Amino acid sequence: QRQMCIRDSTNTEVSALCLGAMYFGTRNDEATSFRLLDQYVEAGGTFIDTANIYAHWVKGYQGGESEALLGRWIKIRQNRSKIFIATKVGFDIQVQGVPRSLGARWIVTECEKSLQRLGIETIDLYYAHVDDSSTPMEESLEAFDRLIKAGKVRFIGASNFPAWRLEQASWTSITHGLSEYCCIQQKHTYLRPKPGADFGLNVTVNEDLYDYCRNRKITLLAYTALLSGAYTRSDREIPGEYLGPDTQARLRALKTIAQEKGATVNQIVLAWMLHSDPFVLPLIAASNEDHLAENLQALEISLTVDDMQRLDQAGA
Repeated sequence: QRQMCIRDSTNTEVSALCLGAMYFGTRNDEATSFRLLDQYVEAGGTFIDTANIYAHWVKGYQGGESEALLGRWIKIRQNRSKIFIATKVGFDIQVQGVPRSLGARWIVTECEKSLQRLGIETIDLYYAHVDDSSTPMEESLEAFDRLIKAGKVRFIGASNFPAWRLEQASWTSITHGLSEYCCIQQKHTYLRPKPGADFGLNVTVNEDLYDYCRNRKITLLAYTALLSGAYTRSDREIPGEYLGPDTQARLRALKTIAQEKGATVNQIVLAWMLHSDPFVLPLIAASNEDHLAENLQALEISLTVDDMQRLDQAGA
């Protein structure tokens, strides 16, 4: 895979496609998960994304299964030095009656649990999983900074933060001499959310965030990039939040470019992100080897300036 920096200031390179491990160890059994992880690494991938709560909503599970599976895989494959592991803390849910937030206590205790499940000494990238307005920004960043200084975390990132809160975090870090968030992971796909769409605690990319990332040179990562297969699977509908006035025009543009390139619609969505300004690093997920191979092949697609203009301006 092509390599991309997480942020210019970190001088750290990761794969241009990040493998999302959300359902590894739950919906994807261990054997399947291992095969997908091996396939990703054999293709040159190094960047794997998980979270402390994955996937507690699957019946029969409580969260932490993804991290634990990755830990077993890393131990068996003996490949820790070749893998860049990202995990997360702080999504505002109740787990066994305990609220998880970005309070200092929870950041530190959940980090220890994640390290234990993963079987590693240092988390490469530790995300604040969702903005927590009830906790002072300084408290959260001080806790993250202590973890970095203790060698338990290399870099910190944010997820589900509006641009103005990212700027507030940056100002807090600079004025207090604390580590800064080096990237932002947000809900993002080619289709635009319809006006007034409500995604709950999930925050989508908007023009403000594009401008922020472009000017601050902070890497933008996209989750749910392929809408869980809705672009191509007949059994999955486009989510209602994306059914706006320009939806059909943008779907037509995708299909046209895909036909011209001899590619799939999913591949064009991923290629569009990789060619965007600012560059967007997509998270990819797969339930089988064919789906993963399709996603990885998006790296081979070259979109021209004209292609990008047609995609960007569709439905404008």
